Amino acid sequence: MIETVATPGAAAPKVGFVSLGCPKALTDSELILTQLSAEGYQTSKTFAGADLVIVNTCGFIDDAVKESLDTIGEALAENGKVIVTGCLGAREGEGGGNMVRNIHPSVLAVTGPHATHEVMTAVHKHLPKPHDPFVDLVPAQGIKLTPRHYAYLKISEGCNHRCTFCIIPSMRGDLVSRPIGDVLTEARKLFESGVKELLVVSQDTSAYGVDVKYRTGFWDGKPVKTRMFDLVKSLGELAKGFGAWVRLHYVYPYPHVDDIIPLMAEGLCLPYLDVPLQHSHPDVLKRMKRPASGERNLERIARWRELCPEIVIRSTFIAGFPGETEAEFQHLLDFAQEARIDRAGCFAYSPVNGAVANSLADPVPAGLRDERRARFMAVAEAVSADKLRERVGATMQVLVDSAPGLGKKGGVGRSFADAPEIDGVVKLQPPEKISKTLKVGEFTKARIVAAEGHDLIAVPF
Repeated sequence: MIETVATPGAAAPKVGFVSLGCPKALTDSELILTQLSAEGYQTSKTFAGADLVIVNTCGFIDDAVKESLDTIGEALAENGKVIVTGCLGAREGEGGGNMVRNIHPSVLAVTGPHATHEVMTAVHKHLPKPHDPFVDLVPAQGIKLTPRHYAYLKISEGCNHRCTFCIIPSMRGDLVSRPIGDVLTEARKLFESGVKELLVVSQDTSAYGVDVKYRTGFWDGKPVKTRMFDLVKSLGELAKGFGAWVRLHYVYPYPHVDDIIPLMAEGLCLPYLDVPLQHSHPDVLKRMKRPASGERNLERIARWRELCPEIVIRSTFIAGFPGETEAEFQHLLDFAQEARIDRAGCFAYSPVNGAVANSLADPVPAGLRDERRARFMAVAEAVSADKLRERVGATMQVLVDSAPGLGKKGGVGRSFADAPEIDGVVKLQPPEKISKTLKVGEFTKARIVAAEGHDLIAVPF
């Protein structure tokens, strides 16, 4: 959806507003009215004198439901253009579906409570925003520091875990999931702006919605649960219309992540999981206070590959964590070989100011930490190189990141297996056909002809 902008000099559009219900609904109304005023909209004292009407409803008791429905009907009769928000907007009808839409199917949009952004999105869609010579210079998707064709989408802030090596919760606080309607609206704006790869990020992507008990939100007037599965499915369906990719980062291996893998097999999101495992030995994971059942990770990974054979798994590990014995480290090396992690990074443990791990017993000497990191990376890189060689001869879709001179002399891109900045690349040789050109931000098919270190060599066609 592209927001329209009113013609400069035109009269400011007017919005009628009715606020029903409790003080919590009143504060929601104040937020919406504040945003309307900030954007230059005026308010109307009558339905007939408004360009559209917003009704903030109550759905607590029967009398309040009746009052809300009657008010919506009155606004439709006198004005015809009505946006509904508030508690009644979240109610299900007797026969299923949304209660408001069942009774008043002609309303422009329906949202639940505390949905200022979703209400404003509906207002922008149906009533041109007053022209602002300053704000209107800002693109709808905001200012981005990534190339035009890919962007990061943060779905939550903070973290509920208390890993002993990490101080992020002390800086960012506990998990706060963004409203799912806001996330999906931002994603659509990014796709509309030309983004071809959306990278979903947070401190713990698989915990999305836990803090709000997977509350049902609204997007485009439809209920959507604030839950990882529903978010990924909705993002995938949205991306499909733009021929774009969705990539998942920082996913803890909770059991419900298994439900995401079939979406990858269906092509709704990339068969790629960034899973920060950190270690394999149960005792080390216990000292780290890592969530999920680390001792079952091999079983989980095998199951994921069974459901989606193409899945690529990237992970990060810590070598030399306090108390790590040689036997525990060997367990990690064995895990790296058996799990066949496609892309692995490793850090030698380093004390961080304020981290609980600093006070754990039996710290590993710095030199030994570095040595173990090097030994781990030797094993991990051998596994990765083997897996890359298996791709030689395959045809892959490549997103072009660089193509000087329209790629006549080649370029650089990435396959579904390569996240920007952290994984390898696909080095594109000059195309076989003279007429073939490459363009940054577009996809090309390429035949893999060789593997080189962390990268693949391919010929586009």
